[in-house]
Amino acid sequence: MAGPVPGALAHRYAALPPPLRVALAALRLEVLLGDPRDAANPYSLPALAAPAGAAGSAASAGAVGAVGAAGVGEGAGWSGRAGALLTAAGLGQVRAADQRVRALRPLLRRDLALGRAAVAWGGPGVPPPAGRVRGRAGESSPVSSPVPAALLGPAALVAAAGGVLRQAALAVAGRGSGEPALRQWQPVLAAAFADLLACESLTCVALRRPAAPAPAPGTGSGSGVGAGLLGAVAGYVVPTVLADVLAQLGLVLAECGHGPAGTGGGMLAKLTGDLPLAGVDAAGAAYWQARLAGALPALAGEEPRTAHRGPVPAFFRLADPPAPAGVAAAGEQGDGHTPDGHEPGGYGVGGDDRVVLSGLLRAGAARADGGDGGDTGGAALGALARRLVTEQRALRRPCRTAGADPGAVAARALADRQALLWLAAAVLGVREAADDGRGLFLGGTHWALLALTGIAGRLGVPLPGPAPDPRAPVWAELAGRVRRGVDCDVYATRLLW
Repeated sequence: MAGPVPGALAHRYAALPPPLRVALAALRLEVLLGDPRDAANPYSLPALAAPAGAAGSAASAGAVGAVGAAGVGEGAGWSGRAGALLTAAGLGQVRAADQRVRALRPLLRRDLALGRAAVAWGGPGVPPPAGRVRGRAGESSPVSSPVPAALLGPAALVAAAGGVLRQAALAVAGRGSGEPALRQWQPVLAAAFADLLACESLTCVALRRPAAPAPAPGTGSGSGVGAGLLGAVAGYVVPTVLADVLAQLGLVLAECGHGPAGTGGGMLAKLTGDLPLAGVDAAGAAYWQARLAGALPALAGEEPRTAHRGPVPAFFRLADPPAPAGVAAAGEQGDGHTPDGHEPGGYGVGGDDRVVLSGLLRAGAARADGGDGGDTGGAALGALARRLVTEQRALRRPCRTAGADPGAVAARALADRQALLWLAAAVLGVREAADDGRGLFLGGTHWALLALTGIAGRLGVPLPGPAPDPRAPVWAELAGRVRRGVDCDVYATRLLW
């Protein structure tokens, strides 16, 4: 009897399927990690959340301790364990940054510290340096790591926060029918889900962005943020937005009786304690905010007044594999990837990224007037995008003079507002690219409308009139995923355990 077509495995693995070898690597890793509910498993959620040195914790388990040499520091210990897992799972063959993060997702959603070490891993025998990661020179991952240093922490944080969201959603979905008081948390978790999808959309786009040639010395070209515009925005926005999400999840878990002694509460406490190690705490966000503030004059130049035309750029199309070298999508520059999907050279983003992001924001606003009247969600999304375009135009003049003192409160506030607008643009771009006729949740308007509503709230921008409430359908998607064993990620990945 003939076996299944190999590609069918990848399609069963996720709604947005990865290349086959990525799916196989992820499945091998998930098998190696074992059942997350088995307390005897050193990689179970209870063991990973246990304090270091406690009986049964991953750090004190003999099977795990054998990976690294005795007496190594905590960072080196994490690196040794992560490297052993990656080598056994065969992740060294996955070189594209976004696909490496996808393959690592089973580990990333269990523990931030171990996940960050895994993301930074460049290959067998090349452990990353321990300590905080900011993406600065001397604080980055090895040159052989396919994941840019600026995105190490955000990529790991998004997945780890998704693991906590899943625990909270399981508690509310499992007991909500018998305990009506818990239903009040459904809209809260829906908003947290939309925020998480927005942050992951931005991070994925930044990971997929082809490297731009470095500017010639002395030309003064480029954004001036040092890690590319998308990387810098993710470095600031992801920890900032997800700090609010984690606070909300803590409240929900506490109300459901899942304190630090429980699995969900323990995961949240461990994640919160690991934020400085991964460089995604308040200090890490402030670093990237300052870099964005200093670059505001260069980023506030005049842009085309028209909306983005043609296909959405390839790095927003999360369902597509990385383009091979020399192949550019329609309407794009010719910078691409090597045949194995690895971005050539270092990580850098050209100045045109702000034009693309602003164009996508204007394109979303243009749809407010182009609907047939039947798509109320699309019309509401377009109207909200139009409000955000107005806000972006209002920021252009003050941004031109903000770089004189990047540390000033006003400059940092402008950087915060501009970064949130670029987050909104990434949401619109990813949603539009996923709206390909297959009926994917990512291509629908509900999550995008809820995410942009949250962004508008953070900006203090009033909502444009009555609009359909997207929280109920977003909660229905989240509850359905946790019941079916599907992850809370943009790809809708099926879970093994």
